[in-house]
Amino acid sequence: MTVTSPTQKPNVLITGSTGLIGKRLQQGLKDYYRLIGLDVKPPKKPVPDVDFISCDLTDDASVKHALREVKTLTEGRLASVAHLAAFYDFAGDPSPLYEQLTVQGTRRLVRGFQDIEMEVGQLIFSSSLLVMQPAEEEQGPITEVSPTSAAWAYPESKLRAEEVLRDERDGVPVVILRIAGVYDEEGHSLPLGQQIKRIHEKSIESFLFPGDKSHGQPFVHLDDLVDCFHKVITRRQALQPFELFLVAEPDIMSYEELQEELGRLIHGHEWPAIRIPKSVAKAGAAARKKLSKEEQFIKPWMIDLADAHYPVDIQRAHERLGWNPRHRLRGTLGAIVENLTRDPERWYKQNGLTPPDTR
Repeated sequence: MTVTSPTQKPNVLITGSTGLIGKRLQQGLKDYYRLIGLDVKPPKKPVPDVDFISCDLTDDASVKHALREVKTLTEGRLASVAHLAAFYDFAGDPSPLYEQLTVQGTRRLVRGFQDIEMEVGQLIFSSSLLVMQPAEEEQGPITEVSPTSAAWAYPESKLRAEEVLRDERDGVPVVILRIAGVYDEEGHSLPLGQQIKRIHEKSIESFLFPGDKSHGQPFVHLDDLVDCFHKVITRRQALQPFELFLVAEPDIMSYEELQEELGRLIHGHEWPAIRIPKSVAKAGAAARKKLSKEEQFIKPWMIDLADAHYPVDIQRAHERLGWNPRHRLRGTLGAIVENLTRDPERWYKQNGLTPPDTR
């Protein structure tokens, strides 16, 4: 643990601090708050003037020890907690870590604050827009009061963690942020990166889509997400004891729009998407799994959800937080593709993808 000098800045704790969002959140908040990061392993490149405490949220003793250190550093007062730590796996299969980390880890954190009598001004939980039920054709946009639906293990774990906070917050003000797919100029979105990869490599699968091409899912730029967290913390005393916000760009690109624009940017011409039956897509995915040594990204459960459509109304975040995302995915695609073409090997590595010449 590195200890900073005393400061009058309000204390903010960030769980999952070494992840993509956690690292960018530290950069965005460090000039305004005294920050403490919690994660299992320390960061490879520590952020200057940010304290770090090792903590495994799946372990009772580790949480108790870490929170005692937090209390010592902060004299028992936290202005806000940005709770980012969670388990996420695109395999889609059930994993004990969804329960142990996302759900019970949230419970350990809340109960840990209570056990050591920490003064917590606010807890912000990073949930997912995927907990929302996709919109039907006749419905309007999705809002905070729209129905929820957990179609696979990840959103199910987020909904259960939300329930933990509702039931056990014990007077601590809670803000739930249901966040869209996060990206930046490097990409850093696995679904988006996979689509770019397929088009870049001119694979057969890049032309095929087992859903309604006019549907789409929203995204949010990493810098706009950091700005949203900042506004939530800044307005913590004006918010209600329990608040919920949808965090996404209001402009949604359909799968077809995204596909054609990526084709133009990467290859200089549109890249058509041909709709195929879900049964054919599943058969193709199964065949590729048998024939290829590389782990296949597209799983049967993804094919079942290919028609999902998430038009989002963010008016509540605008009115209550004064939050307006400045970026748009359609305006950032050019920068993402430019980074790809400038240094493909680096871009593939940044996005956790296997370059075609190394398979």
